[in-house]
Amino acid sequence: MNLKLIKNELREQYKNVRLSLSEDEKNRLDLKIANRVTGLWSFRESDVILCYVSKKIEVGTESIIRAAWRMGKKVAVPDCSEDTREMDFYFISSYDDLRVGAYGLLTPIKERCEPLTDYSQGFCVVPAIAYDSQGYRLGFGKGYYDRFLYNFKGKTAGICYENCMSGELPHGNYDQKVDMVITEKKCIVVSLAGKG
Repeated sequence: MNLKLIKNELREQYKNVRLSLSEDEKNRLDLKIANRVTGLWSFRESDVILCYVSKKIEVGTESIIRAAWRMGKKVAVPDCSEDTREMDFYFISSYDDLRVGAYGLLTPIKERCEPLTDYSQGFCVVPAIAYDSQGYRLGFGKGYYDRFLYNFKGKTAGICYENCMSGELPHGNYDQKVDMVITEKKCIVVSLAGKG
């Protein structure tokens, strides 16, 4: 079984599902997901929120980030190194602290943002093209989040549209689970047994 080939085919399939959403529908679903995330006890009790800054094809995170600021939380967003394929997080206090970086993503302006150094806690919102009910994700194929999640000790929540949920996604030894998966319709708490 060629895992890479299967994942690439699934990526295209789920990307097409996402691209078929109208802007109004996407905004409606994004807001529902954001409301579910920000209503979670594990989100509310965390002082530090780690969250990606969404691009068009991803579940939107602006409402989550702005809600975290309103609640007085510190928000850290990722900076991806194309050379090392490692990801570091930096605190931002507004969208003015961002610029276009690797892969066309909005990333923190490191010169004016404090780096996050304690990865033993916090609440991390994890992107993916698709999730399954076991907490495995289909990412964009670069492996940044799998490497990051391997060492992250806080809570992790994957966000996904309901029509991008799968019964079971193919996964390899390096693929990391999240603690919960949130869609516009439900929150699935994943068993931590076998999480690695």
